[in-house]
Amino acid sequence: MLGGFRARAEAALDQRLPAPNRSPELLHQAMRYAILNGGKRVRACLVYATGMALGVEPEPLDVPACAVEMIHGYSLVHDDLPCMDDDDVRRGNPSCHKAFDEATALLVGDALQALAFEILANDDALDISAKRRTQMIAALATASGSYGMAGGQAIDLAAVGQTLTLAELENMHRLKTGTLIRASVRLGALTSEGVTEDSLQALDSYAQQVGLAFQITDDILDVEGDARTLGKTPGSDQAHNKPTYPAIMGLPAAKEKRVKLTESALSALLPLGDAASVLAGLARYVIQRSR
Repeated sequence: MLGGFRARAEAALDQRLPAPNRSPELLHQAMRYAILNGGKRVRACLVYATGMALGVEPEPLDVPACAVEMIHGYSLVHDDLPCMDDDDVRRGNPSCHKAFDEATALLVGDALQALAFEILANDDALDISAKRRTQMIAALATASGSYGMAGGQAIDLAAVGQTLTLAELENMHRLKTGTLIRASVRLGALTSEGVTEDSLQALDSYAQQVGLAFQITDDILDVEGDARTLGKTPGSDQAHNKPTYPAIMGLPAAKEKRVKLTESALSALLPLGDAASVLAGLARYVIQRSR
């Protein structure tokens, strides 16, 4: 099922990204390079799995799935820049600023962010009410801004070389990684006009636990991962003296915490019954993945 979601997301992204031969060609080629060069598509899969658990057909889910992947992709392009994390490799390939140049990479992030909101506002495949579109745009904007992903990155940059408490580290990662994962689930749910408030709350609780478990797994893979599988250079967190869960808690405790978070995520899905089986599988995948 997840493989099918990934393939669907790839096709939908390819359709919605600007053609590489359309002016400005270099920017459009770089946008496609940044988005269509692999990736786990966890956020897109969360959109599809959530919407389909609520009875939504796949086609309208293509739009929010693409929107969250574009936001995620833009954040990776900017994160890799020398002024941020200064990473030369992304998904096993040269980072966008290495394959093109820094100025183009900066514009790629800007353009992808704008395109994400453009398709949420205008794409006809998303056949929902104007109110629902507005709710989706607001949710993704909040998750992307200073109270979400961008704010988490700012805290992360300021924390280099500093000693954070566990609570401070958790807050940073809930913003930097968790808010976009929560938004992915929320956008999938909002595609259903009949979703109840109880279901929204249950799904949000699930997403909060999955988002933090995802980041802990990233931290663990930075310690234990293999470069060929990981698609980037392991050990970069330690090299940049960044606070991580293994650094603060120790590796065994970090592994135990992500298991407990996954158990909490699965418990949150119980009111949805068998319809949430794919979401449950995604929660397990998050902590079992090798990249």
